[in-house]
Amino acid sequence: MGKKSVRPNKNLYMTSRESLDLTREDAAELTGISADRLEKIENEKSLPHPDEVLMMAKYYKNPSINNYFCSHECPIGQQYVPAIPKKELSQIVLEMLASLNNMNREKERLIEITADGKIGDDELEDFHNIQAQLSKISASVESLRLWVEEMIAKGNINKV
Repeated sequence: MGKKSVRPNKNLYMTSRESLDLTREDAAELTGISADRLEKIENEKSLPHPDEVLMMAKYYKNPSINNYFCSHECPIGQQYVPAIPKKELSQIVLEMLASLNNMNREKERLIEITADGKIGDDELEDFHNIQAQLSKISASVESLRLWVEEMIAKGNINKV
C-alpha cells in the first residue's frame, strides 16, 4: 500500500481520495483515470476534465467535488455557479424558511413591479432586493440538494 502524502495544502481531490484510504493505484482502478493523471490533478499540474471530476465525485463518495470544480476551476462555472459551503441540515432548512418567509412578504411588490412588463427607475431598488431574496432561496435549494447527495453517497439515506 502506498504512503499518504505529507504535502501541506492538499487539494480536495487528494483529501477526498485519502479520506477513503485509497492509493492512487486503487483510485485509478475505481475511476478509470490513470494513476499518473491523478497525480497531476492532485499536484495541480493539470486541471481535471469534467468527466474525471464526475468519476472522482462518484467513487470518492464526495459530491461536493462537482461544485468545487464548477465554482473554482471551470471558466463558465466561475461566472455562473456559486460555491456551496457544507452546512448541517438544520441550518439549511432554517435559512431556506427564512428566505421563503421574506419572499412571501415581497411577492405582492414583485407583482406590482412586473405587472406592466417594465421595471421603472423607482422600482429598481425593490426589484434588486427581491432578486437577492430569490438568490438566497436558490442557494438554500442547492445546499439541500448537495446535502442529500452526500447522505446518499455515504449510504446514510436511500436514493429514491
